[in-house]
Amino acid sequence: MTSAIDRADSREGVGDLLVEMGRITPQQLAEALGVQRRENQKLADVLVEQGLVTQEDVAMALSLHLNIPIIDLKRHTVAPEALRMIPEGTARRYNLVPLDVVADSLVVVMEDPRDIAAIEDLVAQSKMRIQPTLGVPAQIQEAIDLSYRASDEIREQVSAFASLTEGPIEAEVETSESMVAQAPIVRTLDLIMAQAVRDRASDIHIEPQDSRVRIRYRIDGVLHDAMSLPRSALDPLVSRIKILAEMNITEHRRPQDGQFSIGVGDRDVDIRAATADTEHGETAVLRILDKSMALFALPELGFLPEALKKYQVMLRSAFGMILIGGPTGSGTTTTLYASVNQLDRNERNIVTIEDPVEYRFMDIKQIQVNEKAGTTFASGLRSIMRLDPDIILVGEIRDGDTAKTAVQAALTGHLVLSSIHANDAASVTFRLLDLGVDPYLISSVLIGILAQRMVRRTCLRCRVSYDPSTEERTAYEQDMPEETTTYYQGAGCNFCSDTGYHGRTGVFELLPFSAEIRRALIAGASVSDIKTEAIKKGMVTLRRDGMMKVKEGITTPNEVLRNVFSIG
Repeated sequence: MTSAIDRADSREGVGDLLVEMGRITPQQLAEALGVQRRENQKLADVLVEQGLVTQEDVAMALSLHLNIPIIDLKRHTVAPEALRMIPEGTARRYNLVPLDVVADSLVVVMEDPRDIAAIEDLVAQSKMRIQPTLGVPAQIQEAIDLSYRASDEIREQVSAFASLTEGPIEAEVETSESMVAQAPIVRTLDLIMAQAVRDRASDIHIEPQDSRVRIRYRIDGVLHDAMSLPRSALDPLVSRIKILAEMNITEHRRPQDGQFSIGVGDRDVDIRAATADTEHGETAVLRILDKSMALFALPELGFLPEALKKYQVMLRSAFGMILIGGPTGSGTTTTLYASVNQLDRNERNIVTIEDPVEYRFMDIKQIQVNEKAGTTFASGLRSIMRLDPDIILVGEIRDGDTAKTAVQAALTGHLVLSSIHANDAASVTFRLLDLGVDPYLISSVLIGILAQRMVRRTCLRCRVSYDPSTEERTAYEQDMPEETTTYYQGAGCNFCSDTGYHGRTGVFELLPFSAEIRRALIAGASVSDIKTEAIKKGMVTLRRDGMMKVKEGITTPNEVLRNVFSIG
């Protein structure tokens, strides 16, 4: 058998090692080499594309082949001084990331440390010795996205037109053609949106102030300052958004909304845009709908096992109504979509009425609310009844007409799913009463109510134990009186943008509508009476569900208090 040193000079060295590692067979290697010669591709790329090996397998084999260590970028922080040595364009061109400066050497994590041209380019740009190390390509790409910010390039683009005017640009004189011709503002907006997608933002806020334009991203439900632009950039930016979203660029006083799509890397992203006039000028908010992160399965949302089992039983009901309660931004739409996604679409006719249709399903009829055309939730729901539906999803119950129509649909043999604004599960019933639905109808149709919130997840890459404040400890012990735990929080790292949190999970309160609760509602019981009865039947409150996630190290007491403190 040849040694690793002998193999180092052979063209098939990595392939041979993958065979020895048991990842592929000799026949698979021979076939991949044939494809490599015909398509003029890298052998590793061929093997990964064919699904025979993973990028991690290739990195391990290449590490053995070249005797170069693998750097796990999930566990290493990119040093800012190293990042300043190499421009983003170079990093993306060669798929590498500068990791650290050690003495007179720049440590660089590379997809292919054998790329002599890349190393020579790095030497020329950094004026330092290059110490190449090996990384998994996907991790390198993620590290580039997390480490390099678009702020510097945005400032360069803005400077191309900011110096031409001291005050706001009169957008009335702009035309679609002239705006598109302003490459700097086009590039600026593209960079703002691309950076937001890379940062996992759900919304971009473009906010005019006295002397600047404030750009903020909403990440994991919390707004963060992203950058600040000159005041002169406001009107061109808003005009560019209006052109993309097919709004009227000459209209400034009336609120407008629209939508468009962009590509960020290999991802397709839908953008919902809204503008409104403020005392400092027009403000714009862009809602990001990333299709690659569109749908979750119910078990991925954060349900406790027992609650998930009960909720899935509810979804198997032939008729009746299931409501999901929570404020705007609490994840009710995500839960509705996850619920519909697990239902049988072959034997049951599923129809939705939404405002807007955020994500599209196969084999489901989805109707968009269009008030200008006379299609509201209530009128759309009535038209759905003529489409022979088995299951109806109503995006949101906002008014009495919609509530009463939805109840009638549930009474006539349909399963109705919808969301409604309410503080907790028990409050949903009284929200329906406020909308004019009779108590006996509510008790007849409701199968169950799910209230929810979203809390940020502690970043697993920088999670450390800590001593909580007195307020946090007291709040935890109120809901978990017999439990002790180790408290965890994120210390802050590149992966979580130094917030200590990465991603979100749901906090749930499931109230099955039992016979006792139906009788209590008809008898005129209060919200607290219904909640007390539900807890006796085993309902886990929002606060307790959140604190159970604290016990598991998923989130922090402060994050639970921030989202559900008012529920008690």
